[in-house]
Amino acid sequence: MQASADAELENAFTILAEAHFGGLVVASNPLFNNLRDHVLKLTVALKVPAVYEIRQFVVGGGLMSYGPSVPEIYRQIAIYAGRVLTGETASDLPVLQPAKCDMAVNLKTAKTLGIDVPMSILLRADEVIE
Repeated sequence: MQASADAELENAFTILAEAHFGGLVVASNPLFNNLRDHVLKLTVALKVPAVYEIRQFVVGGGLMSYGPSVPEIYRQIAIYAGRVLTGETASDLPVLQPAKCDMAVNLKTAKTLGIDVPMSILLRADEVIE
């Protein structure tokens, strides 16, 4: 499903709920990040289990996130800025991929959705919200 505006979100989520999908992966993008509260409201109201790319969705009430560690990405940006400021040419610096991923689980949301989160997932999570 795609949504490119706030007005399209409710229709997309209603279609997903009526189709009885087992879950949803919400990719991080500017629209979904800006409309985080609306996305979260729809996933919980329509009882659509969703996994997000960044933990802020889980802190806001989403079920689960797994994705690159945002603090680690910012740390690497600072290192690169320092290297450029000390004279290195930006085009000579290697392209880095995220080296660390974070997982967060919201047990309160899991309970609301009627989902039992396996202990193996909870043990691997970097953050468990109860």
